[in-house]
Amino acid sequence: MSLAGLRVLDLSRVLAGPWCTQTLADLGADVVKVERPVVGDDTRSWGPPFLADADGDDTGESAYYLGANRNKRSITIDLATPEGQNVVRRLAARSDVVVENFKVGDMARYGLDAATLCALNPRLVYCSITGFGQTGPYRDRAGYDYAVQAMGGLMSVTGERDDLPGGGPQKVGVAVADLFTGMYATVAILAALRHRDATGQGQSIDMALMDAQVAMLANLGANYLVTGKPPRRAGNAHQNIVPYQVFEVADGHIILAVGNDNQFRKFCGVAGTPELAMDVRFATNADRVRHRDVLIPLLAARLRLRTKGDWLAMLEAAKVPCGAINALDEVFADPQVLARQMTVDVPHPLNDHLRLVASPMRLSQTPVTVRRPPPMLGEHTEQVLLEAGMTSADIAALRLHNVV
Repeated sequence: MSLAGLRVLDLSRVLAGPWCTQTLADLGADVVKVERPVVGDDTRSWGPPFLADADGDDTGESAYYLGANRNKRSITIDLATPEGQNVVRRLAARSDVVVENFKVGDMARYGLDAATLCALNPRLVYCSITGFGQTGPYRDRAGYDYAVQAMGGLMSVTGERDDLPGGGPQKVGVAVADLFTGMYATVAILAALRHRDATGQGQSIDMALMDAQVAMLANLGANYLVTGKPPRRAGNAHQNIVPYQVFEVADGHIILAVGNDNQFRKFCGVAGTPELAMDVRFATNADRVRHRDVLIPLLAARLRLRTKGDWLAMLEAAKVPCGAINALDEVFADPQVLARQMTVDVPHPLNDHLRLVASPMRLSQTPVTVRRPPPMLGEHTEQVLLEAGMTSADIAALRLHNVV
């Protein structure tokens, strides 16, 4: 395991932080998830759906929580108490990484901020994840994925064109601002660890959902900065490539993703319209983008003549990028998804047959492993605190006062 021996103290909850720490855990890190006593991570109650037990009854473990917390150990600590704060400091002193996503200033009030913990442990990598970062006029605002998708420009380019039925802004179907930030945080932590291992010096990392969302505008952000013109919503079409969108066929829909002029010529041959590839209005991608409104209706009329199966077979044989639009039952039954083992069975204390989405990382020498199911609330409190040098009597006293 790539990160075996790495200790991560996870003070985060919901998605951005847990997505980061689950990735580190999948790679072998020992991740200790600190949760609130009694209630735990907010997402534990974000259901239905909930995991069912052997009798088919809801267990109270939400699918949302299960999807972002495998390979971790869970302990409960009341961070609002001085005793709980002392326990966290004790754990941080023997950790390599701390990840937290509290509002700006909360950790300082608890004496658990980067400056304090890095003074205790100069080799510590301390990663803070917030909506808007530790600086700037929005630093004190709570950060939510939905708001950041809106404020960061993603919803301005997602959704059908305003002049078409159903036009208007749309959020993405999953919380991508959280997920982007979690993945960027993972990369930043690994970079900081490499620096730490070379110099002995830890550091703090300031990750913001807003920053990550702006960065992930990618080519559309570059389009605006080069031209000064904000891109508009294009529905299922691509801003810079034509034809690259959803098309209706005789029995449903497919996506066509023609990425270059040679592929367009091949498509026209398959479609029985070779003359379109010779038309000066459509010969190059730049021409096709400029004459999109003329070309697309011509292609749409042609594509409606055959079934999805016919088109996919012919286009794949001609090596023209295309694809079906699958619902999730079709995704998880797809032979490619099955061959790549993108689900994993993880025995859980409440259900021996918990099935989760697997990690997509494929490392030849240090493969990802699933060692633990998503933990029950506080399942490992005693174990972790004993490892930190506390006695059973110490732990019993903390329990007596509802600190853990």
